[in-house]
Amino acid sequence: MTSQFVLTVSCPDRLGIVYAVSGFLTRRDANIEDSQQFSEHGSGRFFMRVAFSVDTGHEDGGSARARDELAVGFAEIAREFDMDWQLHDRAVKPRVLIMASKQGHCLNDLLYRFRIGALHGEAAAVASNHPDWADLAASSGVPFHHLPVGAAGKASQEQQVLDLIEAEGIDVVVLARYMQILSPEFCAKLPGRIINIHHSFLPSFKGAKPYHQAHARGVKLIGATCHYVTSDLDEGPIIDQEVARVDHAMSPEDFVSAGRDLESTCLARGLAAHLDQRILLNGHSTVVFR
Repeated sequence: MTSQFVLTVSCPDRLGIVYAVSGFLTRRDANIEDSQQFSEHGSGRFFMRVAFSVDTGHEDGGSARARDELAVGFAEIAREFDMDWQLHDRAVKPRVLIMASKQGHCLNDLLYRFRIGALHGEAAAVASNHPDWADLAASSGVPFHHLPVGAAGKASQEQQVLDLIEAEGIDVVVLARYMQILSPEFCAKLPGRIINIHHSFLPSFKGAKPYHQAHARGVKLIGATCHYVTSDLDEGPIIDQEVARVDHAMSPEDFVSAGRDLESTCLARGLAAHLDQRILLNGHSTVVFR
């Protein structure tokens, strides 16, 4: 049996990193199938993503054992080069919680992509502060959780979301037009694990009704931005963006209509990059290997 893994590395840039990584894999009879790297001169940091396969035998659990053995062996190299690193077993699909509110175009698109296997992950649950999308989730065989922001307040509802994340073993939360501002406390519990789609070309037109803001300014391009969520509203590291041309004859509603496709495409592409371990954080920005 051949098992596939992805190694991601971020560290101070210096001579010998590629040699050390490739040599480590060669000594373990690993076949490197894809390797990408980037040196960021401003920060002096080096980023690398390596996809490789190894023969793990025919016994059950061989992939997990190989992953553990590789991780133990690589730890010595990681210490030498002061690396932030992760080793992912491709046989383990990340579990995703999708959250939405009243608009369901991004939710519908993601559920379809999961159903046809276009995203390397599992749609483990859908949660919403409204009951509208229960039937849509059921049609895809995904459990739906109605978690309204009630009289008990947002803190109580966010705790319900956190309980759901723990109970379902969620790896990443996707805000598919979930129109609630998350508290700093909630964001702090899931760093680098919450992905949002914002319906504007950030950093322009943050906050509410960005298409209406864009229309009022007479823009000729509108956009959508997929980004990681931090405690600073619409300020998290950007993963992906998409744009479309607009003109003076279009109304704010026309902007909104055109934006739906942008949002769905941009969010799906950003989530795919995350699930494939193609994103490495670089301070307030990202390195995204394609």
